[in-house]
Amino acid sequence: MSREPYLTLNKASGPNSTTRTEPFVKVIAVVATLGGLLFGYDTGVISGALLFMGPELNLTPFTTGLVTSSLLFGAAFGALISGHFAAAAGRKKIILVLAIIFAIGALGTSMAPDVEWMIFFRLVLGVAVGGAAATVPVYIAEIAPANRRGQLVTLQELMIVSGQMLAYISNAGFNAAWGGETTWRWMLAVATLPAVLLFFGMMFMPDTPRWYAMKGRLAEARKVLERTRARQDVEWELTEIEETLAEEEQQRPRLRELRKPWLFKLFFIGMGIAVIQQLTGVNTIMYYAPTMLKAVGMDDSAALFATIANGAISVLMTFVGIWLLGKIGRRTMTMLGQFGCTACLVFIGAVTFFMPETINGEPDMLRSYMVLLGMLMFLSFQQGALSPVTWLLLSEIFPTRLRGIFMGGAVFAMWIANFLISLMFPVLLASVGLAGAFFIFALVGIAGAIFVIKCVPETRNRSLEQIEHYLHETLSRDAAPAHEALGRPLNKTS
Repeated sequence: MSREPYLTLNKASGPNSTTRTEPFVKVIAVVATLGGLLFGYDTGVISGALLFMGPELNLTPFTTGLVTSSLLFGAAFGALISGHFAAAAGRKKIILVLAIIFAIGALGTSMAPDVEWMIFFRLVLGVAVGGAAATVPVYIAEIAPANRRGQLVTLQELMIVSGQMLAYISNAGFNAAWGGETTWRWMLAVATLPAVLLFFGMMFMPDTPRWYAMKGRLAEARKVLERTRARQDVEWELTEIEETLAEEEQQRPRLRELRKPWLFKLFFIGMGIAVIQQLTGVNTIMYYAPTMLKAVGMDDSAALFATIANGAISVLMTFVGIWLLGKIGRRTMTMLGQFGCTACLVFIGAVTFFMPETINGEPDMLRSYMVLLGMLMFLSFQQGALSPVTWLLLSEIFPTRLRGIFMGGAVFAMWIANFLISLMFPVLLASVGLAGAFFIFALVGIAGAIFVIKCVPETRNRSLEQIEHYLHETLSRDAAPAHEALGRPLNKTS
């Protein structure tokens, strides 16, 4: 069977198409990424809600930690479950089910009568958060045209950080408007609205052409392509999808296929890409920023204001990340983000270690603002490079038939790493201090940089089918080390 559709990149259509993106594709991306908005809101809102729910739910330090981290634990299994069923049920149906779970979780946490029910509904909410993290990028990647896949998939990251910033603003707004102990219930309940919008919006969206083709429903696949592609691109892409699926073993996708060496290598690379994003310590800054800033001398109001600044810089830099993805390669962007984040971790560690804590008996405010500067620089590299390209690479590198289950496994690993780091950070802070904690993250960041150099592939300017053939061939070669094959720059043909 000819592989010309996969290997020739100087076409007028496909990855190098200059045709405009169909408006319906943008509508699909906006509706689907409401899942990302919910992801961000539900992970960010707890930082403010904890200030008010403690007395009513009789929270102890241990149960406070459980309330915070239970969502992350549930998210790990939500990613795994949704990935397992994505191939059978379809990407659209999974997102519809997740919208219902989002609504149940939001209402359940807002009405929880005690800490046990709060932890239970946070676990439920976590299932939806993890499922959205695993499913939405795959859905958009499979439905977006190749020449706009990068920007449209990273809209998910923009919605995540926007959701986190909205949570910080919502927390402050509800407190300013009403105050009192019941404020936290409104903070949590408001997430029901985007969950309802996500459900009804997805009712009118199609499933992806690749899922329809995988199920043998080629007429429906063509209809979706006709609504989401320029006319001259439809036949090219449908042929490419059909040929790739014809070459794959048409059986139910299972993790036991990892016995194939190239798939094992690819799954390992995907898990590594997912985990190194968390090992930078990004969520210690997102979840514990007020605690860290208070530890270096800021008062409560200054620390809370700085948290909003973190959210704002995250949103701003995600726009930069989306722009960069149209200009530079995925591999280059991953290296930029990883190296930049690691340098900022060293900077924060050095500031907290070498600068004096007090001057004339008063906290050294210059030290406090230098730490804040380090956090903002860190988030600039994280949200402007590393986070957007992480979600994009995970949505691109796995084969069509196995994409759902492999994505679920990789995001499961990401959430477990997030859960463990978030759970252990207060202990790390108490045992080695802020400087020690950031130096440890920096050492881990150096190991992550080595992984990026050796293992992360370049996928820009290729369709999903071209990426699949490219990785299959390079990872199956025994003669050349994997990082040499994966790290090669793209040529006109590969």
